[in-house]
Amino acid sequence: MKRREFLAGASALVLFQSPGPVSAQTTVPNLLVPGPLPEKSFGNLDAPVTIIEYASLTCPHCRAFHVDTWPAIKEKYVDTGKVRFIMREFPFDPRASAGFMLARCAGDDKWYATIDVLYRSQDRWARVSDPATALKSVMGMTGMTGEAVEACLKDQSLLEKITAIAEAGKGFGVDSTPSFFINGKMRKGALTLEKFSEIIDPLVAAAKKQ
Repeated sequence: MKRREFLAGASALVLFQSPGPVSAQTTVPNLLVPGPLPEKSFGNLDAPVTIIEYASLTCPHCRAFHVDTWPAIKEKYVDTGKVRFIMREFPFDPRASAGFMLARCAGDDKWYATIDVLYRSQDRWARVSDPATALKSVMGMTGMTGEAVEACLKDQSLLEKITAIAEAGKGFGVDSTPSFFINGKMRKGALTLEKFSEIIDPLVAAAKKQ
């Protein structure tokens, strides 16, 4: 993988060329194989429905799903043991890659809070002229120092692991965000709670009959 920095200095964000998509069959067992980083999941491992989301932190539709729909899905399905929900990185640009890197660097206990802050402050860092300075400001809300931000964004190994997760997603046919696999079947776009319910409820009912 080749990369270059598009901002000079220690606070530069990473820009890279990704390799072509990997070959993979879109089957549930293959989808459930963890990538090179620990899975970020919510809910019961034995839930009858598993949803895998591929998202990009700079994607407005992903932000809309996270802010408007995800809390209701979590309350209705995840917290009640009906759904296991897995969030996976699928950055479409260097800024999204940087955001995902910073969330991972924040640590397991602050990962979700960081993702939440980055989505809710998307307009402050995703489309500004100086994203490095903006990200330092945003990450300050999580307690991460500017020096820690710079160190994280220089972690080539972490970048490559996040890129590998996205490349695996491409192998499953992901080409836009958000994309969801609901028990292995792909659904694209920021689906509403009602649309999720139309899909999930029959799967839960079928599982109860088995």
